[in-house]
Amino acid sequence: MANSLNTITVDGVTQTLENYQASQTQANKDNSALGKDAFLQLLVTQMKYQDPLDPQDNGEYLAQLAQFSALEQMTNVADGLSDVSKLVSNIDTSVLVGQLSNMIGKDIQWTIDTTSTDANGKVSTTTSKMEGKVTGVSISDGSPTIVASAGGQSYKVAIGNIIRIGEGVQGS
Repeated sequence: MANSLNTITVDGVTQTLENYQASQTQANKDNSALGKDAFLQLLVTQMKYQDPLDPQDNGEYLAQLAQFSALEQMTNVADGLSDVSKLVSNIDTSVLVGQLSNMIGKDIQWTIDTTSTDANGKVSTTTSKMEGKVTGVSISDGSPTIVASAGGQSYKVAIGNIIRIGEGVQGS
């Protein structure tokens, strides 16, 4: 049976010291970064348990609060930069889709890589050229692609696989 010296009570729940340490270790794995709430909690705990006969200097508290303020500002800047990055990515995709939609109705030539394995297990890749007409633009998995028709079939063509665009593709 655990005695009262090796138990801890947090938020009305009494646990053995080992169980508490295990739960804190798990919590630290889940939240490895020291957030602003944890920083303030540490500061308040430090003030709560300081020696009343030898209190901490006010300058040290001000320095810690300044560090907290800087941490919060850096966190806000990082969040803002993340939002700007998403916005720029969306604008880039929109501009590219707009440019690609100008290609609708034009002839294009693209490559298709086909991978095959022979009876001996040797893998070989064959690159073949396809020709067709652009019928649309699509965004698949966040990247724009051209929809082209050739021989009665539709193909999604990655932008990097296009070799030639425009008149004179057929029969070249």
